[in-house]
Amino acid sequence: MAKHGKKYLEATKKVDRLKQYDIAEALTLVKELSTAKFDETVEAAFRLGIDTKKADQQVRGAVVLPHGTGKTQRVLVFAKGEKAKEAELAGADYVGDEDLINKIQQGWFDFDVVVATPDMMGQVGRLGRVLGPKGLMPNPKTGTVTFEVEKAINEIKAGKIEYRGDKAGIIHAPIGKVSFTEAQLAENLQALADALMKAKPAAAKGTYMKSVTVSSTMGPGVSVNALRFSGR
Repeated sequence: MAKHGKKYLEATKKVDRLKQYDIAEALTLVKELSTAKFDETVEAAFRLGIDTKKADQQVRGAVVLPHGTGKTQRVLVFAKGEKAKEAELAGADYVGDEDLINKIQQGWFDFDVVVATPDMMGQVGRLGRVLGPKGLMPNPKTGTVTFEVEKAINEIKAGKIEYRGDKAGIIHAPIGKVSFTEAQLAENLQALADALMKAKPAAAKGTYMKSVTVSSTMGPGVSVNALRFSGR
């Protein structure tokens, strides 16, 4: 069992474990319970009523948060010719083809998101074993395999995040920083919730959005009333 520090244990005493807080109240509490000396990330965890063992109940996609994540994403683009020039002009941090593939194969990972044009996927596929486990492999479902390179880069820089259900059917995603206002965090949280509702698999039965928890990097989780999202 993980051991927690004194500050964390003190913070947990201020959270009513039996209560499902309203959105604003939960986010205010998360901000108040942040004790780290750095600007902690605020994360949301949605437990969904899906069977991830079944292919028709996978939940995966991307959404642009209204206020971003508070983190500047380093974007790497695999492209050639005019599309490579387009990527550079759009502000991609790294642009290339075989040169970057070789660099990554040698252990370089100084980037946060990977975008690739469809014609590059045959070569990029060789990186599946190293990019896949890190969640960095380009995918059409998240808009990172596309010829619309400029659009993809602009969305990522504006605060686009990817989400994917884990084996337990839980979606973990950042919704901002502790330094954000409660209103900014609430709007980001709502945008993510709306995206998850739209992504509900037709095969999913029963309660879809089972629980929602928000927390800061070093703070305890605070339960949010999931009905505030599922009714929309």
